[in-house]
Amino acid sequence: MASIAELRSETFRREIKGDLIDFYKQKLVDWRKGPNVVKLERPTRLDRARELGYKAKPGVIVVRSVAKKGGFFVPRPRAGRRPKNMGVKLIKYNISAQTIAERRAAEHFPGMEVLGSYFVGEDGKHKWFEVVMVDPHNPAILSDKELNWIANPSQKGRVFRGLTPSGRKSRGLENKAKKDGFRKREAWKKKDYVSSKKNI
Repeated sequence: MASIAELRSETFRREIKGDLIDFYKQKLVDWRKGPNVVKLERPTRLDRARELGYKAKPGVIVVRSVAKKGGFFVPRPRAGRRPKNMGVKLIKYNISAQTIAERRAAEHFPGMEVLGSYFVGEDGKHKWFEVVMVDPHNPAILSDKELNWIANPSQKGRVFRGLTPSGRKSRGLENKAKKDGFRKREAWKKKDYVSSKKNI
């Protein structure tokens, strides 16, 4: 017989339909009304949390954090310029919404370090992620051979230096064959060079 954790994971994986839609929508309504960063008793997706290093022991917590979807606007320049160079709307972040949610959680719990995060829900304006965080000074963590590496001084403030899985992906350090992160500019330069050659 499957355990409760396995059933919860399978429920999240399968297509949401029927009565599950109303339950999912009500959860999103409750999350919208609540605070942006919330400490949870247990993870929603236990399988994904354990993949990131979660353990039910002192010094390890799970936090639900929210980030807005889409780009942002900047103030319109007062000096004149070409419309294409205004740079007012359609401005994109250099980091993903997941990384933004991780950084918000880290700012809310300054004594903890971020192991990683995973997606739990979204609506038209927001995305919610659950962030696995660890206390690097907790004796239970220092005695754990699988988690005590987080106490190394080189891991301090790791979420703000792009060392989490989400941060590394934003920097283009995972799946380097794909044009992610800084490789986007390389792809653009290559495309621009080829197109300019054709026009000669």
